[in-house]
Amino acid sequence: MPTSNPTDIARVVRELFETPELPSLGPKRRQAILPVRELLDRLNSALHHSPIREGNRQLVRSVLLLWQDHLDESHSISQGIDDSDGSFVHGIMHRREPDYGNSCYWFRRVGNHPCFPTICMRVQTLPSPAHSDLADQLVPNGAWDPFGFVNACKLAESGSLPPQAVQALREVQRIETAALLERFLQA
Repeated sequence: MPTSNPTDIARVVRELFETPELPSLGPKRRQAILPVRELLDRLNSALHHSPIREGNRQLVRSVLLLWQDHLDESHSISQGIDDSDGSFVHGIMHRREPDYGNSCYWFRRVGNHPCFPTICMRVQTLPSPAHSDLADQLVPNGAWDPFGFVNACKLAESGSLPPQAVQALREVQRIETAALLERFLQA
């Protein structure tokens, strides 16, 4: 049985991830997103016979659907994955919905995720956010705090943050998503 080239899988995922505009922190859909069927056709073609285990394939699908603003379709997948990774994606989906209490519930189920150090390191390399308390909220004591990110998104939704801080949070969301995709693309 032939296997897909891991380079091809990574290329397709990168193409689906590199959108012209970062997703909003909430449920707002961008105009330049792919329809669900096209996204899944491209992704499934690349994943077909790949060495990536089925659980990770489902996680990649869920993350990319979420990234492309298809929250309901992502939710259908992530709610059926009963582990720390599935809870992480499920927590992001509810954060974007926005259902912040439900998001926090799922992040409590995540525990100390293996992606947290990577997210923390990458967030700390970003230029200082416009809002002075933002960095302390996201990375208190040098550790990634998903609950701090949920709270920051809640502040952004309420209009309590300046546009520069909201843009910084969108970049943090990109970092978080990239770290998860890197993890899930491992065989």
